[in-house]
Order: sequence, then structure tokens, then C-alpha cells
Amino acid sequence: MARPRPTEFDKKKIVAENRRARFDYFIDEVFEAGIVLTGTEVKSLRFGEGSIAESYAEVKDGEVWLINSNVPEFSHGNRFNHEPKRPRKLLLKERQINKMHGAVAREGMTLVPLSIYFNEKGKAKVELALAKGKKAHDKRDTIKERDWKREQSRLMRQHG
Repeated sequence: MARPRPTEFDKKKIVAENRRARFDYFIDEVFEAGIVLTGTEVKSLRFGEGSIAESYAEVKDGEVWLINSNVPEFSHGNRFNHEPKRPRKLLLKERQINKMHGAVAREGMTLVPLSIYFNEKGKAKVELALAKGKKAHDKRDTIKERDWKREQSRLMRQHG
């Protein structure tokens, strides 16, 4: 029997985080994917530059691609510098890719990157989530619940 995988990945250094994703989407399942980068992209990410705020992932020809993520050009890069918004290939197992493709095609879900980070071995990874979009009333409920939790903790501190 295979051992269970941890739900939280070993993140050493978070480079870019999509904080809005958890507000805009219901997160169903989270995957850890490797990312194919060139040398200057890795150097830019190690300096903490990069953004995945408006990015998404799509399954094309049995491969998963990260679209619209921004890794700015490396300041000391020369003519070998990279293009900042190029599509980047994500490395996943075939079974995971098939699962994502089925969910996106049948259930109308979206592939949303949650964060880019370096793991303990120094490899760049992307935390990718299968998500379903929230409607406006769902977002209002989320805000209401968050405010109530904040109020609850404040009351507990005052009277506890």
C-alpha cells in the first residue's frame, strides 16, 4: 500500500503567491508541479521577483502549461535573457494530467496556480489547484465568515 502524501508541501522559500485565488475560487484539490525554467528565470526567481496574479494553467496535447505568469528579465542577464511572459511547461505525472484534463473538460473547473516556491532541495515548484469559480454571493459569504471569525477571536481575547 502506498503511503499517504502530505497535503502541505515542504516550502522553503515562497517567491510568488496568488492570494486572491482563495477568495475568487473554491479550491478542490492541490497539486505540486515542477516547472521548466531557463537559467535567467531561475536567477530572477531566486531574487524574489515574479508574479502569478493573473496567471492560469491549461492542458494542451497531454501537457500542462502555465500561461501569463510574469518572471521579469534578470538584471545582469545579457543577450541570453528570457521573455518575461512566455508560457512555461509544468511537470506532472500522466495520471495527474489526465485527472486535471477531465475535471476541466467535464466539470468546468479551472487550473489556478496558488504559489511558486523553492523546495528544500532548491527546485522551483508550482502549487497548482483545481478550482471552481465563486459567484458574488459566495464571495460575500466568505467575507462575512472571515469578519465573524476575527470578531470571535477578539471577543475571546478580551474575555478569556
